[in-house]
Amino acid sequence: MAFEGLSEKLSAAFRKLRSKGKLTEDDVKSAMKEVRMALLEADVNYKVAKSFTAKVTERAVGADVMESLTPGQMVIKIVDEELTALMGSEETKIRFASKPPTIIMMCGLQGSGKTTHSAKLAKMYKKQGRRPLLAACDVYRPAAIEQLKVVGAQAGVPVFEMGQGDPVEIAKKAVSMAKDYGNDILILDTAGRLHIDEKLMNELKDIKAEVNPDEILLVVDSMTGQDAVNVAKSFDELLDITGVILTKLDGDTRGGAALSVKAVTGKPIKFAGIGEKLDDLEVFHPDRMASRILGMGDVLTLIEDAENRLDQKKAEEMAKKFQQNKFDMNDLYEQLGQIKRMGSVKNILSKLPGINDQLKDMDFDDRALDRIAAMISSMTKKEREDPSIINPSRKRRIASGSGTKVEDVNRLMKQYEQMRKFMKSMNTRGKNGKRKRLPGLGGMPFGGMPGGFPKK
Repeated sequence: MAFEGLSEKLSAAFRKLRSKGKLTEDDVKSAMKEVRMALLEADVNYKVAKSFTAKVTERAVGADVMESLTPGQMVIKIVDEELTALMGSEETKIRFASKPPTIIMMCGLQGSGKTTHSAKLAKMYKKQGRRPLLAACDVYRPAAIEQLKVVGAQAGVPVFEMGQGDPVEIAKKAVSMAKDYGNDILILDTAGRLHIDEKLMNELKDIKAEVNPDEILLVVDSMTGQDAVNVAKSFDELLDITGVILTKLDGDTRGGAALSVKAVTGKPIKFAGIGEKLDDLEVFHPDRMASRILGMGDVLTLIEDAENRLDQKKAEEMAKKFQQNKFDMNDLYEQLGQIKRMGSVKNILSKLPGINDQLKDMDFDDRALDRIAAMISSMTKKEREDPSIINPSRKRRIASGSGTKVEDVNRLMKQYEQMRKFMKSMNTRGKNGKRKRLPGLGGMPFGGMPGGFPKK
């Protein structure tokens, strides 16, 4: 999970501040020393880390903080504000052309995920009701054009290509096609190299001069840390990029690129790649990312993910079943599909406030969802509708059919019963006639429940 190491170290530093009823200047400086070390270990640019902690220290030793009833929380609030400012203060949107098409030129080193993220961006805008067109301007990398055609088809977006021709001419013809066919967004997938060289940059500058793109987005791999920042700086100096797409923010990235790129280049991070699927692209919100880093969650993004990825009609039908206490194995199977569309369970939970400290002690195996689905698929229609008929011999058959063990089936049955009891308790009313409120994470299926995730 992105920023996990940094979040843990920052939480440890702030825990000491929270435990003190009153802060001294030495307390603040000691905490900031730990913060600076945490940032450097996260591969944040040295000058950025030094400047950041200096700003926080200057604000934190003021009278308003020192005399506050909760000085520890005030310091954390300052850190949150400075982290947000460091990453760009607010969301920076794509500049759409007054006269279509809006031309977005994608650039970056080979292997950064440029082609995939071109398709992700196209799919995002198609879902918003726009008519994007992808153009294959990478004529050097083997199968680059074919890859763009494949991901374009998956996104449901047309791809313009002219084979192994002149990239500048291809870009020019793509603009004409977009105008002729009413495509309001044109995304140019340009060539990359294993390293920055003169030939690559000259070609990109020629494309820029020919089509005058509205946006030049640099795709960088956040796993490379400071190297990503150096690449961004080089591309910006030569092309004057308008923004950055950070990829692999769902992985074990230390966070240095996200925290340094805006400060070093002056150019905003506009999007973040958070997975391998074409839906796994987020608009980058500095304030929300700062909250995630500080373990305060990101509920707004979680809600947006749910709205974008979940089937609203099915969710309403499921809610009615919950209220009527008619939840069966078919419904559980449907819920597993909804959860998988939201991404990894750990990534979902990481967006909930106050959960980060608990996550590091939890053992997650997202393949468990596939094993549960396999067990339900191995049940008969009658068993799924009425799990109470599943006896020992049926359990052995289900385990054999799903490639699992009888113990796994027993665990699934136990969790299913716990979910039914949970749903039933949610529909009971208190003395005031109101429905009981949702409990904490302990009531979440396959998370806080006894038994947790089934293991291999």
